[in-house]
Amino acid sequence: MRPRIYLTQPIARSAIERLEKVADLTVNNDPLHIVTQDEMLKAARGHDIIFCLLHDKIDADVINANPNLKAIASMTITPADIDTAAATARKLPVTVIPALLLNDATADLAWALLLATVRRVAEGDRVMRGGVFPGSQSSYLEGGTVSRKTLGLIGVGGVGAAMAQRARGFSMRVIYHDPRRLTPDKEHELNATWMPFDEVSRTADFVSVHVQLTPDTRHLIGAKQLAWMKPTAYLINSARGPVVDELALVKALTDKRIAGAGLDVYENEPRPHPELLKMNNVVCTPHMGSAVLELRESMANVVVDNILALLEGRRPPNCWNSEIYN
Repeated sequence: MRPRIYLTQPIARSAIERLEKVADLTVNNDPLHIVTQDEMLKAARGHDIIFCLLHDKIDADVINANPNLKAIASMTITPADIDTAAATARKLPVTVIPALLLNDATADLAWALLLATVRRVAEGDRVMRGGVFPGSQSSYLEGGTVSRKTLGLIGVGGVGAAMAQRARGFSMRVIYHDPRRLTPDKEHELNATWMPFDEVSRTADFVSVHVQLTPDTRHLIGAKQLAWMKPTAYLINSARGPVVDELALVKALTDKRIAGAGLDVYENEPRPHPELLKMNNVVCTPHMGSAVLELRESMANVVVDNILALLEGRRPPNCWNSEIYN
């Protein structure tokens, strides 16, 4: 009997074709429909493997719904919305994708948010579509500048390093905070200077967040950290939503304690705080940092690589809870 795989949303055709050669595949073909809890439970009961995406929540009820469930194959770097403890208790592998795949695409989007926010690009687009064309030297849409300003990075893994590299093209000063300081050679390569967290926040014209979501980084940016920032500074978050206390951010923006924000991620996705969507000095995108055609195809095929290894009785190359194999 062929294994049964449930795919929670459409992915690249090349990845689907690989799966269809070895398994019976059921797909939710609507890219705008996020599988509900009831649908996920039903899928778990009727399939051997769940192929899920970043926005999917796989809790203990789903994991325990089928004693014959073989694996959770996720197309995410960190399975924050999967109950990995419940999976590990069952010795059920949870597979992920390597972080380095997303470095450039995420940095590109973070840079786009930075530029769009400070130069009021999204606001200008809305004005144009509303039939308003201010004079070409009107002060109506005057914004800030990026060139020769200071970029402050919170976290300098792959994406943070990619941001530092992009900053060179704008002649920016780069400062950063990371609990694990870079080597002197790497600091020289990136032209980046380590500072304490509060000093980065107080000094930077743009504070860009690039940390993984863990219990320690939840609300890493809160009221205190936002108060450190200059009133002319901007916050950019393309990492994970809960890293920023969204209520504190709304208050800081409302009170004009910071100049604006560019956000691709939100604390309670898919529902950002409604006030954020009303603010002209906030640019919002719907968690689309990896939304690059070629990248998404590569990501999907990495998940397929993990699944094929499982079906062949091999240890998957990207297993999050690898301790189950000890």
